[in-house]
Amino acid sequence: MAEITHPLKPAEPADETPHETREPHAPRRPNPSAEPLWRDALGHCLRRLRLERGETLVETSRRAGVSPQYLSEMERGVKEPSSEMIAAVAGALDVTLGDLTLAVATTLLTAPARTAPAGVTCQAAYALAA
Repeated sequence: MAEITHPLKPAEPADETPHETREPHAPRRPNPSAEPLWRDALGHCLRRLRLERGETLVETSRRAGVSPQYLSEMERGVKEPSSEMIAAVAGALDVTLGDLTLAVATTLLTAPARTAPAGVTCQAAYALAA
């Protein structure tokens, strides 16, 4: 498979250690060794991009038109943001929605592989996606 070069580098692997500061109402994944969720990978990419720019939550959220609390929740993988919210934050970070999506997808593709349960095939996954 050809290597894809891209201006956004893949995010560092997620820390799998439980965090005591997580809100009690925040969703938890039942199996911490499972592949990361889209919202988790998105959050890691957004935080990495913001920190690379040397910005605070307030600075980035102001340009994106979202509250700092909402941006923080996006970065922590607590929220399932709409495509409009993702596009607004991507724009505030000076990346295209396509570039951000590719960075998140690359992060997910490089995450540790998870074995599918018995009987689950790619055809079943395609049927669900349709």
